[in-house]
Amino acid sequence: MQNHFELFGLPVSFEIEMSALDTAYRKIQSQVHPDKYASGTDTEKRIAMQWTTRANEAYLTLKKPLKRAVYLCELNGVDIAAESNTSMPPAFLMQQMEWRESLDDLKSGVNPSGLQLLEQEVLSSLKQTIRDIQNACDSNDFHTVAGLIRMSMFMEKFLNDIASLDD
Repeated sequence: MQNHFELFGLPVSFEIEMSALDTAYRKIQSQVHPDKYASGTDTEKRIAMQWTTRANEAYLTLKKPLKRAVYLCELNGVDIAAESNTSMPPAFLMQQMEWRESLDDLKSGVNPSGLQLLEQEVLSSLKQTIRDIQNACDSNDFHTVAGLIRMSMFMEKFLNDIASLDD
């Protein structure tokens, strides 16, 4: 069975050309979309639905950098163990605590600019971590990628916490 990259004719790499992904996805969808098989047999309809589902799943996985990184880890036999492995570098744990304290302080007072600054800081850190993921993928260091993904997941969740406060 083809992996997601092969399905779209893309190199197995963290860095992909989004326009090539979009084009390949639309091409596959035009060939296998269930509407095209509306008058077909039940088997043809079922196969079209399976292909469409597979193409959708593959596209959504490759489109998002963190999902793509998780998928690359899986292809290389590395489980990111997001639920069971919560170990993080000590410096990142300290950073998490500082961010949480800042958020708690901002919750108690009305300070929209402080909230915005915190959000920018975490977003900047997330962008750097995604660059680090790309470098680790390029070096085939998928155990490092797994740790960076777990850090990124925390930052994305924390950004959601900030956004919910902002609302």
